Amino acid sequence: MKYSMMTYTLMRQKGCFTPADCVRVARELGMEGIDWVSTYGEDPALLRKMSEDAGLTVAAHTFFIRPKEGETIAGVIERSLDNACILGAPVVMIPPAPLKDVESREENRKHWCERLALAASLAKARNLILTVENFPGLLSPVVTAADFHEVQRAVPSLKLTFDNGNASTGEDQLASLRACADDIVHVHFKDWERSETPVDGMRQMLDGAYYRPALIGEGVVDSRATVRELERIGYKGFINIEYEGNKYPGDEAVRRVLDFLRN
Repeated sequence: MKYSMMTYTLMRQKGCFTPADCVRVARELGMEGIDWVSTYGEDPALLRKMSEDAGLTVAAHTFFIRPKEGETIAGVIERSLDNACILGAPVVMIPPAPLKDVESREENRKHWCERLALAASLAKARNLILTVENFPGLLSPVVTAADFHEVQRAVPSLKLTFDNGNASTGEDQLASLRACADDIVHVHFKDWERSETPVDGMRQMLDGAYYRPALIGEGVVDSRATVRELERIGYKGFINIEYEGNKYPGDEAVRRVLDFLRN
C-alpha cells in the first residue's frame, strides 16, 4: 500500500504545524504521497516544489466550497481546480458537507448534485478526476454506497474517495467498498470510538450510534481488513492517514498509524 500525508491531520491542530512540517514529517516517515487539503494561503507552485523536492507525489487536492466575500460558487471551484493543476494533483476531492439550513439528506443530495455537475464540467476541461468522499452525519448526502451511486447517476464522471471510517457510520465498510470498487480512485483511513447510547462529546450518525474520533487502530474500524480488501480488488492508489482527535500530536499520530498498518 502507498500511504499519503493528509495535511489536514497536522494542520487542524492550529499553530502546531506548518505546510513545511507536513512535507518534512511525510518524508521522515517514508510516506510516498501528499494530499494538500487547501493551500493554506501559500502559492501552490511552492507547495508542489516542496513536495517534489522531498520525493512526494501530490496524490490529491482537497477543497471545500466556501466562497469568500464577493466570490461565487463557480469562482471557488475554478480557483481550486486551477490550484490542483498547479500542484500537479490528478485527483480532486470536494467533501459533501451538509449545507446550512438544509434539513434533510435528500435535499442536501439534490443541492450537491447541482454543485458537482458544475464542478465535473470544469474538472473535465482541466483533465482532473473529480471525487467526493463518504461524509459522516445525519444530514450528509453521501454516506453509503447507494448514496454515492445516486449522485453518480446525476454526475456520471464522478468518482469516489472511499473513507472506511465514514462509510462505517452508515453500513458495513467492507460491503460499501466492494459495492463501489470500480469507482474508487483515492482512499482515506479513519477510526472512531462508538457507543450505542448517547455520550458527551459523541455525535449521532446515520446508523443511529454515537461516534467520536479515534486513532486508526485504537477504534472500532478494522483498517487491516480494509487493506486486505483493497489488495483483493487490485487498488494501486494512495491511502490518506486521517486523524481528527487530540489525544496525540498530528506527527505522532501519523507515525503510530503507519507502524500499526505496516506491521
